[in-house]
Amino acid sequence: MAEEFLALLYLVIFGFLATLPMIIIPFIFAPKRPNPIKLTTFEAGQIPSGESRVHLMMQYYSYLLMFVVFDVIIMFLFAWGITFKSFGLTGLTPILLFLSVIFITLGYALYLAGRRELW
Repeated sequence: MAEEFLALLYLVIFGFLATLPMIIIPFIFAPKRPNPIKLTTFEAGQIPSGESRVHLMMQYYSYLLMFVVFDVIIMFLFAWGITFKSFGLTGLTPILLFLSVIFITLGYALYLAGRRELW
């Protein structure tokens, strides 16, 4: 069991060591001479208009919730599908309970998506 945790530790250490140069190198080599043109908002070659920080459209928040819920469902269903033969029908009860809770959440998100006046 310790070997699996050691492999996980190696993976985390490698992740940090791989991302550290990607964060440090731009600070070392990037030019540090700001000017007004560099500090303006970039809009794909167009003349910037309006503020650079726009308010998030909350009408799409429920769709974001549904996307996150579906990601979690797929992740757990994939892992459950791989181990289904070893657990048999005893593994069916927890996944059905999990799916019922998730689909209640999904139904609520769909309900909120239909109520535009909330956003």
